[in-house]
Amino acid sequence: MNIPRISNRKITIAYIVWWLLLVLLETYAIEETFGLALTVALADALNMNLLLATAGYFMFNSLRFYQPSLKNAFYLIVWSITLAVLSVVLHRWVMATYLFPDDLQYLNYLEGSHLIRGVIAWLMIALMAVLSWVWFVIQDQQAYEKREEDAARLAREAELASLRQQLQPHFLFNSLNSISALAGSKPEQARMMIQQLSDFLRGTIRRDDQQLVTLEDELKHLQLYLEIEKVRFGHRLKTEVLKDEASQAMILPSLLLQPIVENAIKFGLYDTTGEITIRIRATAKDHQLILVVENPFDPATSQPRQGTGFGLSAVQRRLYLLYARNDLLITRQQEQEQPIFITEVHIPQKA
Repeated sequence: MNIPRISNRKITIAYIVWWLLLVLLETYAIEETFGLALTVALADALNMNLLLATAGYFMFNSLRFYQPSLKNAFYLIVWSITLAVLSVVLHRWVMATYLFPDDLQYLNYLEGSHLIRGVIAWLMIALMAVLSWVWFVIQDQQAYEKREEDAARLAREAELASLRQQLQPHFLFNSLNSISALAGSKPEQARMMIQQLSDFLRGTIRRDDQQLVTLEDELKHLQLYLEIEKVRFGHRLKTEVLKDEASQAMILPSLLLQPIVENAIKFGLYDTTGEITIRIRATAKDHQLILVVENPFDPATSQPRQGTGFGLSAVQRRLYLLYARNDLLITRQQEQEQPIFITEVHIPQKA
């Protein structure tokens, strides 16, 4: 239920305008129908509607603190009848005792209008009671829905943060193991890798508060990751990044590409001894950023059909939490001389 919120000031102004309009209409009706003087008709309408407005305000504030259920709606009827009777009695007492005690024409009119005046007063107060009750029910429903949305949002953000944190240790452990292996035999490469790892982690920390980034920024950060991996695997790892101009300014979840590329390196390099090329393509189509990561694999040693691993599973879960869709990540194999494993991601863009 998405109903715009109205400020208390606007409600108060509308309430006053409504009763002033009723005063004018009732004054005109009394003067024209019963031939009473304008001042008498105005005083009668003003006093009666002031009492009804006060009764309506009392009803509104009562329902602010106690809202009977449909089963207890009888209480609204009792309250409205009681307030209507009190309004009519007070109106007669004020008008006949203090304002026009000697105006026989008006007193005759007043005496004969009790019944119809009471019915109208009850209908008006009952209407205000129902409107107030509906208003507070809607406000409570909106408050409940907002709490539910806030709770869901916080849970979603917590899960997203957890997924991102789980991806980093795996890469960090591999990098530290590689640095350890290089420290004795190739200390220069080890120092270079430490510097690259430092730059990568520093960039990762800066991105923790960024949910969405441009493709251009994401590729710059990915390049830091690839440079570290190239130190680990040397000449065996080659990469190609192809992107069209329209895609560079498009946005995507930060740190989304790294686990996809890491998965491609895992399937392409871990079970082979030769060189491989990881291809990353980015295109813009139909208000979507389409990312395609391709890696060759050896079907005799790699088994991508048996699952996408934690990396891609985490990516798919993250995309679902952000976009509420399960069809944004697609994996497939392309059979050719050298089989290719393809990971395709669609990132919806705001129109």
